[in-house]
This record gives sequence, C-alpha cells and structure tokens, in this order.
Amino acid sequence: MNGWFAYAPGEPQPDEPGPPDGPSLDLDVAEGLARALRDVLEMAGRAQPRTKSATVDWIESHLGAPLGELTTVTTEWPAWRHASVQSGVEAYLPPGVEWIGLRSRHVEHMALIDLLMHEPGMGQTLAQPQLIEVATGPDTMADAFRVALCRLATDDGSPVVLCLRRSDEHGPPQVAIELVLSDPKAGAPVLQRLRELVDEHDVLRGQVVTFGPSEHYGNHMVSFLPRPDVGPDDVVLPAGILEQLSHHVLGIGDRAAQLTELGFHLKRGLLLYGPPGTGKTHTVRHLIAQAVEATVIVLSGEGLAMIEPATTLARRLTPSIVVVEDVDLIAQDRDYSPTGNPLLFSLLDAMDGVAADADVTFLLTTNRTAVLEDALVQRPGRVDLAVEIPRPDAAGRERLLRLYARDATLEADLTDAVARTDGVTASAIKELMRRAVLAALDGGGTTITTRVLAACLDDFFADRARLTRALLGDDASAAEAGPPPALNVGDDAFRSSLRLDFDA
Repeated sequence: MNGWFAYAPGEPQPDEPGPPDGPSLDLDVAEGLARALRDVLEMAGRAQPRTKSATVDWIESHLGAPLGELTTVTTEWPAWRHASVQSGVEAYLPPGVEWIGLRSRHVEHMALIDLLMHEPGMGQTLAQPQLIEVATGPDTMADAFRVALCRLATDDGSPVVLCLRRSDEHGPPQVAIELVLSDPKAGAPVLQRLRELVDEHDVLRGQVVTFGPSEHYGNHMVSFLPRPDVGPDDVVLPAGILEQLSHHVLGIGDRAAQLTELGFHLKRGLLLYGPPGTGKTHTVRHLIAQAVEATVIVLSGEGLAMIEPATTLARRLTPSIVVVEDVDLIAQDRDYSPTGNPLLFSLLDAMDGVAADADVTFLLTTNRTAVLEDALVQRPGRVDLAVEIPRPDAAGRERLLRLYARDATLEADLTDAVARTDGVTASAIKELMRRAVLAALDGGGTTITTRVLAACLDDFFADRARLTRALLGDDASAAEAGPPPALNVGDDAFRSSLRLDFDA
C-alpha cells in the first residue's frame, strides 16, 4: 500500500479517471483514526471537570438525592385547558412559592429528565420562568407558565419538585404537570388532588365556547364566544313556542334537585326544525342568553367532529348545553349511505354516555328532518322535544318589520308589506328592512316612509331578485328555483357547512 489510500481490484488506478466522489479510505486506517479520536475525547473530558447546572443543584438539594436516582410522574391535559391547569396549580400551592425556569431550548420536545441532563452548566444563576398568554374569556387573557418549576412538600412531608410546562413530546400539544421525586408512590395523591383542583377551577365553567380543528393534527382548538344578548322581545315566534322552549331548557334545570329526588332524569334533548331562515339559530341564541349560569359548547361545521370531547366537557361542567347546529350533516339516516357517517355513532354514543341525572341539554337544529337517523329522533332519552320554527304568520311579520327597523323611525303603513311578505322567512324580512333603512339614508334621513318601503318591496320581489329571495327562504321563489341539489354528507359537504354566527 502506498500512502493512506489503497485501491480495490477493479477500481480505476490513479492514472485513470476516478469516480466523482474519489477513492475510498482503507478500513484499517479508518478504524485507527476512530480509536484515536475516542482517546482524544476521553482525555478532553477528564481534563475539564463536568459542571452541574444551578437548576440540578437546586433540585438535588431539595430532594436529597442525585438526579440519576430520581424519577418523574406525569399527568397531562389538552393544550386548550392550559389556563385551567394554571388555576388549579395556583390553588394547590401555598402562597410565596418560588418558581424558576429552564435554560434548555426546545422544552416542549423532550422529557423533563432529559431537559435537566442537558441543562447548560455555565453560570450559577437560576433561570426565570417562561410565560405565555392564554385566553380566559372572550376578551380576557392571563399569563401562564410555558415552563416553570417549584419546590414543595407532600402532606406527609416528602419533598417534591413540580414542573408545569407545555409539551408536544408524544403528539398533539399538551400541558403537563410533572413531579420529580425519590418515591413515585408519593406523587399519586398529589396528582389526584391537582386533577380535582383543575376541574374545580376550570376557566371554561359558565362560558360559551366553540370547538374547532387546529393546525396541529389531532388537536382541538377551543375558542371563547361572547354570550348573546337576545331578549324575549327580540324573538318572534307563534304564541306559546318560546315559553315551551324556555321551560324545557331552563325550567328543568331550575327544578333539578327536586326532579332528581323524585327519580326523574335531567338530561334532555331538544330539536328545532324548520326551513332555512326562520329563526332557529336566533332562538338558540336567546336560550343561551337566558341560561346565564350554563356552560355552552357550540358545535357547527368542522367542529361537529369534536362531539366527544365537547360532551365530556359538558358532563364535567354542568349545568351545560351542547348546541349541535345542522345536525343532519352528521346524523343522516343510515339508509342514505351503506356505511353511515362515523360521526353519527359518536353523537349517539355521546348522548347515551351522559348520565340521566346530569343537567345537560342537547340543543339540535336542522332544516331537513326527513333525512335524520331514526335512532336519534325516535329513541327515548335522546330527543325529548321537537319544535317547529315556522315561517311567520301575518302578526309575526308585522312584529318583525317593526323589530328590524331598529332605531330608525318607522312611519310606513305596514298593511301592504305584511300582505306581500306572506311566505317569506324572518331572515328575508330582516334583509328587506335593512334595504329600507339604507334607502332612507340615501334620501338624507332615517325615516322609513310608506313610499320608501313600497319601493324596497318592489325591488325585493322583482324577477331579478328571485334567487336572492330563495336564498333568504322565500317559499314561492324557492319552489320556482327548483329543489336544491342532494346533499352529500361526505368530507366536501362537511367542510363547506356554515359556522354558527353568534355575532349576527
């Protein structure tokens, strides 16, 4: 062998063009180099003593054992419960607890012990806790720990280090409490009490929230919604309907203790049905506004896929209401599909999984009762009351015309308008009055006169506006436009479904 390089038989010789990556290194030479490098690294390690980080010293001095002899026990929650976990931890700890942070990077992606083992040893100062903002209401935020540790003792005096941090080590983002201690059995009662306190101090209690998919695969995103401000005077329904709905949703809850004592169930299901635009969502908003102490979980569009975690939340935060908007998107009768919609079975299981004595209301809406699964609407214990929200009658249309004039001055004679709007929906009348107010403003005032309203009616019922009227629920225009295309409840139709608008 000449030099460090040898050429295997069949390889090009030096006077021949070699391959693009050059000749290979002799195996014996390579092994010698590797041994020499290992020796150099070992000598360098012995020459520079290993320094323990201030964080590890802080932990070991409290627990009385080296890090290698310690263990961790962990409990986790979905990331959307971060604010509640923070509140539960604060309720558990005595006042004046010292919190520290970690200097390691990427704290979400490694186990706690690995983070501590890789904690930089430079310097002897403890890091400050890392904070993030989390929502606690529709317009409120609070600071929570991204990663922080504190020292405490269990009820029997055993020393423990508690770490609260965000983690996505094993999949979707989680918020974790990890206990570092010598005896793992000592951590079980601590974690149990912490879980209880997190539930007791859940920031979602009494709020209106909606579930939706997040950018993290498999994770659920929870958003706060303002509680609607819709009074009884804002809802126009035939006589007795609103009182019936309120009694079913709210009255049972008001008598919960007495009904339970007498052996009656509290869980209830209410189905609101009727043509699009008649006011089902508006009625739902009124019921939510009246249920001031209830936790409300709204599911619509892609959020319908979160029926299971939503129902779990409703069971824990009673009294509660689960709103399933356009339930026919997931509860179509199985005769329409050979396999059925998997979410149908999730919905049925979720409704059945709520205990009879739980003050939970399932509030469902649909435009298409004919396609609903029989197991949903005909089995006792799932839907106890089905109420039609119809197109308004003459008295209702007059009330709607006055209601949707809002703060404008209404001087018009409504006789002709009431007659001409026969068969239209509340949504259509709302749009008509919006146009009337706009026409009044164009004329330099805020008064809706008979002439202004008549001109808007003529425009609204012109042939060119037929599709608009059909979209707003006008019966005659919809009939002229023909039946809508068959709805496919597969992925495409599911993704295109409308979200419940609480700001309308």
